[in-house]
Amino acid sequence: MSLRLPTTRFQAVLDLGPKNAAAVPPPASLGHPDLYADFDDETGQSSLAVEFASGQIHLETVDDGIDYHFHRGNGSDTDRSPWPASTTDPVVTWASTLLADFHLRMPDLLEDLEDAAAWHDEGYDLYICEVEEPTKLDLLTVDIEGELLTLPWLGSGHVDHAHIDGDNHPIALLWTAGDGEPDLPIAEARLDPVTELPVTSALPGIDWTAVGLPANEVVSWLEGIYLNHHVLPDAVGTLLTAVLERLGGLEPAESV
Repeated sequence: MSLRLPTTRFQAVLDLGPKNAAAVPPPASLGHPDLYADFDDETGQSSLAVEFASGQIHLETVDDGIDYHFHRGNGSDTDRSPWPASTTDPVVTWASTLLADFHLRMPDLLEDLEDAAAWHDEGYDLYICEVEEPTKLDLLTVDIEGELLTLPWLGSGHVDHAHIDGDNHPIALLWTAGDGEPDLPIAEARLDPVTELPVTSALPGIDWTAVGLPANEVVSWLEGIYLNHHVLPDAVGTLLTAVLERLGGLEPAESV
């Protein structure tokens, strides 16, 4: 049985800026969406993924506004909306406004979230952002899941992991016998789309004696690494979800 750190309650007081999207919510009949957003420091672009059970819309900021495209509920590509026009129009309006609200606060808000996560990691239960003048602030309360307790790498040499091409977010465990950069793939892990749990496999042709651990122990160790880094939401991800829900006028998923 794997041990994990306890879930902790954390509060953050943040400057979220205007909440224009909250005034134009998506149709309630679609249910609660999963929300993901990111900001690219190099390009200055923001992106947003809105994933309902019945369909998805992915958006990104461009020089002259916002581009978007659709996916089916299972994530597969489609060249048209998965919803009728009466549903598509309010979804596009809400999601575009939400991305615009999010982008307006970049990169400062993301930096605040990273600072808040650092405070959480140090054991504090409250973070308050800095403001230069009186500003309306929002209090967010989240439950941050604890990580699995994993052992350090106990085999020989050194390991690292990296994303690889393929479906369902695969990663490769890379190994080297010496002190150099790990570059030999010895195992892989990916997400099972049905169970949403990691599936791991050892790669053929590996000298497990040289690796210093048997294949079954390597894939078991990789499963914990995958869960911590790619499945269990970290503090920044949990706070970001709460920010997007507040900006979008949504109740937290657990309250729906």
